[in-house]
Amino acid sequence: MTAREVLQIGEPALRRRAAEIPPEAIGTAATQTLIDDLIDTMRAERGAGIAANQVGEALRVCVIEVGDNPRYPYKPRIPLTVLVNPRLEPLGEERFENYEGCLSVPGLRGVVSRHAGIRVRAWDREGNELVREVWGLSAGTYQHECDHLDGVLFVDRVSDPRTLCTWEAFERHHRDAFVEYVGGLVERYGS
Repeated sequence: MTAREVLQIGEPALRRRAAEIPPEAIGTAATQTLIDDLIDTMRAERGAGIAANQVGEALRVCVIEVGDNPRYPYKPRIPLTVLVNPRLEPLGEERFENYEGCLSVPGLRGVVSRHAGIRVRAWDREGNELVREVWGLSAGTYQHECDHLDGVLFVDRVSDPRTLCTWEAFERHHRDAFVEYVGGLVERYGS
């Protein structure tokens, strides 16, 4: 288990669609080591999640975890979740505006429109089927990580480039209003 280098925007590996992992390969040492490395990397970088292609592996696996993260104190908790070959399905037409950042796009944030509710279908690290509904800010986290597996970065989904800002400018000018806004989402959806 090792924290790996996180690829930065401009690296071709970030723009490639990752390959599915055959079910029989989920329990292999190679896949399990990759999952452990993703967890270690996410935690070392204090991210809310990370996808395999962010560490140069073109495989459809990502991990998500939100606890006491100083980068995102306003995010609802998400227990450690491993998603192998995830598929997302929107639950309705409702969307929300999410100020996002990314370990592969350091120091930059921008507003992305995300589905308010999604159904997630995937395999967990033991090869068990995982199906769950995720709502609100947490749904945005899942969508962000699964976008990576299709070679999509959050900057591709920013509809108004005037919302792009540095992390410092976000903290200074936008954080308070965003925290108030997401507080309403958390109250409404519980996540």
